[in-house]
Amino acid sequence: MATSAEKRAQQKFGKSLKVRRKAEGLTQCELAEMASLNRTYVSELERGLKEPGFHVLRRIVRALPGSADELLGLAQASHKSQQAG
Repeated sequence: MATSAEKRAQQKFGKSLKVRRKAEGLTQCELAEMASLNRTYVSELERGLKEPGFHVLRRIVRALPGSADELLGLAQASHKSQQAG
C-alpha cells in the first residue's frame, strides 16, 4: 500500500502529465497512442490512481516534449527561475 507521500507524488505526477498533455493539444487517446499505452491507463495516471513504472515513464517522456524532471516536478524551481530571468 502506498504511503501518503507516495500518493501525493502520484497525484502531482498525474496533474503534471495532464497539464503537459493539454499544453500540447493532445487528447488522452492521442497520447496513449503515441506512447503505446491504453487510454484508460493514461486517465488513471492523470487522476493519480496509478504509478508508472520506468518503461511507461520513458514512453511518456518520449511522446511529450520536455524532460522527465519536469514531468516529475523535479525541475520546477529551475524552470521558474529561468522564466523570471
